[in-house]
Amino acid sequence: MPRDKTLSHIKVNKAIKEEFLKKGFEAASIRSIGARAGMTSAGLYRHYSDKESMFNALVEPLIDDMKQWTKRHTDRKYLLLDESADKKEIIGESFIDLIREVILPKRDEFKLLMTCSRGTKYENFIHDYALLSQKELLKALSYMKKKGCPVKDIDEDELHMLLSAYLTACFEPVIHDCKEEKIEKYLNTIQDFFMPGWLRIMGLN
Repeated sequence: MPRDKTLSHIKVNKAIKEEFLKKGFEAASIRSIGARAGMTSAGLYRHYSDKESMFNALVEPLIDDMKQWTKRHTDRKYLLLDESADKKEIIGESFIDLIREVILPKRDEFKLLMTCSRGTKYENFIHDYALLSQKELLKALSYMKKKGCPVKDIDEDELHMLLSAYLTACFEPVIHDCKEEKIEKYLNTIQDFFMPGWLRIMGLN
């Protein structure tokens, strides 16, 4: 891509992010985005086909990063279980590490996803993410039981409730624009509060 077009695309993406963060997806307008970028609506359409493709271009790299981190995390946990690793190793990396390593470097994109996505296919992201996490955790708990861990039975509705509460608590300090040192403090508090319960459910306490 020629340098001038690359710079133009960067300027367009900056304008799109500013518009969506200020107004949300539904209230954002192509004309206003164009004004922010210093170009016409027709100029914008040379970069993106519609408003939703603009939104997707901002949030989907973050979603892909979250999926990749989760896969690496899950694969590592299964490997540790197969190797009968110490429980400290098995629980060593948590969802809070995902926030530190993946979400915080893209906190604007995360705010778009969580607070500005009404009217897009991602407007129920936290519910959908909790369902995906629930499916993976039930699968993992079943595998742990086969490996001899004293895992307690938990029904899907109960697990969904706990995961939704956990995810919401973890996401809150990021959504509310807390400074990084406060986010770190809050995440440590959340981990201290929730981890004993997760360990009991997983039979690792």
